Amino acid sequence: MKLKIACLQTDIAFGKPDENIAAVEEKMKSIMLSDKPDVIVLPELWTTGYDLTRLDVLADDEGKRTLSLMSGLSKNCSVNIIAGSVAKRTEAGVTNTMYVFDRQGELLHEYSKLHLFKLMDEHLYLNGGTEKGLFKLEGIQSAGVICYDIRFPEWIRAHTVNGAEILFVVAEWPLPRLHHWKTMLISRAIENQCYVVACNRSGEDPKNVFAGHSMIIDPWGEILAEAGTEESVLTAEIDLEKVKEIRKQIPVFEDRLPHFYL
Repeated sequence: MKLKIACLQTDIAFGKPDENIAAVEEKMKSIMLSDKPDVIVLPELWTTGYDLTRLDVLADDEGKRTLSLMSGLSKNCSVNIIAGSVAKRTEAGVTNTMYVFDRQGELLHEYSKLHLFKLMDEHLYLNGGTEKGLFKLEGIQSAGVICYDIRFPEWIRAHTVNGAEILFVVAEWPLPRLHHWKTMLISRAIENQCYVVACNRSGEDPKNVFAGHSMIIDPWGEILAEAGTEESVLTAEIDLEKVKEIRKQIPVFEDRLPHFYL
């Protein structure tokens, strides 16, 4: 099975949900007119950026606005959407939550970021998630994680050991740690013998310059496509048969000895 992927690497207006939502909606419709991908991927916190101190006001109440918009777009455009992540307001607090929609506009899964990044004060303003990011996309076992999560290989393996063949990563990864971003994404692809589709943001906010360099990586760790630092749409076609071939050639999952690992 082959899937055409499009990552929308976009700048994000700091703390301006209305502006960001309008811009992303327009860009997504433009992508469908030109590239007609099977899957569109958005970056982390694309409605607000890292305006953490105002998330209690800016956050999407129970994700209702995002759910309505993305459900409508996925259905009207007949496209699967990995809707990045947004600040979701709940009774218990605000989470950093990813939504996944199929071509019919149905919500397949939501995942709230498990690992909160203390260096950027996430733990002061966000509640961590508790569930895995596993879902089936076009019948393919897949997984979604958010930014800092990629620094925890055991968390990624918790998804691939359960069959995930595509790992979708959405992020606001800063430029000073670009080398880490690229190295870890390639490593996660090789060690898990899966495709890695990573959508980062571009631009800057009052405290950070972001790296861009969204990437689509195959199960051998080969980079199929990579963006620069500017706004762009990154596209590539992935062939899921390659996952099966590589996992058969080097049977890492069969050869695991997890009882020795703790």
